[in-house]
Amino acid sequence: MARVEEKRGAMVGAAQLYSKWKYGRPLTITPVIAHSRPTMIGWGAFEFFHEHAHRVDERVKDLAATKVATRVGCQFCIDIGAALGRKAGVTEKQLRELHEYRTSPEFSDSERVAIEYAEELTKEHVDVPDELFARLRRHFDEAQIVELTAAIAIENFRARFNNALGIAPSGFSEGMFCPVPDAVAAQDLRTTA
Repeated sequence: MARVEEKRGAMVGAAQLYSKWKYGRPLTITPVIAHSRPTMIGWGAFEFFHEHAHRVDERVKDLAATKVATRVGCQFCIDIGAALGRKAGVTEKQLRELHEYRTSPEFSDSERVAIEYAEELTKEHVDVPDELFARLRRHFDEAQIVELTAAIAIENFRARFNNALGIAPSGFSEGMFCPVPDAVAAQDLRTTA
């Protein structure tokens, strides 16, 4: 249950209709963010235009965003990220091996560098090494790097917002596999070693 009471109203209703049309179900975040009309409108516009940026393969952006969600530990973002990723072509095996992306044969070099970039941008202090940026340049042009950076930064924003307010998953991946948060995966590795 969210830490902030859900709000109702025409704007929430309209946003939930759009969510049902776009994603097949309402979003649990909408009634919470509605407490700040300017924030809801701004966030909605930001998300709308971000959805229309297509210089980078959606699958790559979704893999990077899902990695952010697992690092931050946002269950809502993992849920929707895994579902959107599947629609964009992310495989079940890729979701299962997301924590082993560096060594898994399921990922291309461009997917690996995008996921690594997502990890770097999700650290407390962001300091992207020149060597990583050089590898990004081998796979993406400047416009694509800007779009990928925006996708990763947006997911950091979403995940931290949702975690702070206790936004629950909306059930997008209901009955399907979702990656666990990085902290859980690390704990599982320690207990099996």
